[in-house]
Amino acid sequence: MKTLNKIPTGKIERTGSLLKAGAKVGVNYLKYYGNKITKDEDEARKILNEENASDIYDSLKELKGSALKVAQMLSMEKNILPVEYVEKFSLSQFSVPPLSGALVKKIFRKYFGENPEEIFDEFSSESVNAASIGQVHTAKIGDKKLAVKIQYPGVRESISSDLQMVKPIAIKMFNIKKEGSESYFQEVEDKLFEETDYHLELKRSQHFAEKCQHLPNIKFPQYYPEYSCEKIITMDWMPGIHFSEFTKKNNTQGDLDKIGQTLWDFYMYQMHVLKKVHADPHPGNFLVSEHNELLIIDFGCIKEIPEDFYIPYFELAREENLKNPEIFRQKLYTLEILRSDDSEQEKEFFTKLFYELLELFTRPFNQEKFDFSDESFFQEIADLGQRYAKISNMKGMNTNRGSRHFIYLNRTFFGLYNMMHDLKAKDIAINNFKNYCD
Repeated sequence: MKTLNKIPTGKIERTGSLLKAGAKVGVNYLKYYGNKITKDEDEARKILNEENASDIYDSLKELKGSALKVAQMLSMEKNILPVEYVEKFSLSQFSVPPLSGALVKKIFRKYFGENPEEIFDEFSSESVNAASIGQVHTAKIGDKKLAVKIQYPGVRESISSDLQMVKPIAIKMFNIKKEGSESYFQEVEDKLFEETDYHLELKRSQHFAEKCQHLPNIKFPQYYPEYSCEKIITMDWMPGIHFSEFTKKNNTQGDLDKIGQTLWDFYMYQMHVLKKVHADPHPGNFLVSEHNELLIIDFGCIKEIPEDFYIPYFELAREENLKNPEIFRQKLYTLEILRSDDSEQEKEFFTKLFYELLELFTRPFNQEKFDFSDESFFQEIADLGQRYAKISNMKGMNTNRGSRHFIYLNRTFFGLYNMMHDLKAKDIAINNFKNYCD
């Protein structure tokens, strides 16, 4: 894979890169109309999606940063995007062009005053993993092997302008009303600024490692503040394979269930005990060791859950509250799903919509054990999303629904469910985490 000697950081440069991608998409549509003459609609549409996904991704991977992070987030939305986009955008989890060795040295000299070879006994000039916000190199001090994560130049400085570029696409794709959507975009922007603050990430990583180290079958790296700064984090190298590689192996059901229960307990403990959660559950942030232990290697995106949101959110997960119309409607107002200025049509529509959504998504919480290999459950989720996406009378309604805290909590559950489904984990004990509470 070629390396990058520079990344576009100016607004004009970055906008120009996306405009080039837009021009290619226009050409792809012309080819699509031609293909419809000689091919059937499904084949022509598949070719269009593949070419558009490739051209858009090629542009985003050169930009890196928050633009590429959006692609990474979208790669988890398997029920929203065509499969061609999901497959291409999922590469942003751990497979994008890395920075050149010369640029890496320049970053080290800026923050440490020395080249990496002068700081470590050994340092790999080539990265072993490159994603949306940073890339990882291996290093050694004595016999200890380390992972050194380096943030791309200009990522933090371009967050606001990148989101301004991406906002019109998001508004169109998710049927968001521009008016009243500021709090949602602000939540995303705030989280991206946090993800690019490596001082904060180091502090959070150490906190989660300490608070969750007693959970069985899970391991965290040790972190090294003396070799870390605002753009570089150094930690233990964790030997293992990517989660997505593990799920493709010929594993026993027992091994899949073991990793699945570990992953589920880790998330439930965070949600209910720590009241803050690793809000980026995509396969690139997890490894599996040769002993089938779950290894957590990235704490860049953390969502703190305020008590006044946590209580009604999980009260709505209880089946008896879902089935009590008075309590259900009261919680919808508390969570800003229903609004005081809603018309009767909007109240009726969104009450019905969120009942169906919540009844489906909270099903695991109302059982002692749940089977995440159940294809019918995930097909119901896909069908519900497609059905509501096609409802024409939503067009005139205000679809900005719910507290801003929903964005990352829903993203967390969506990613967690997808990972559990990829594992085909069965018989997962939903409240097993309680065995590890003080």
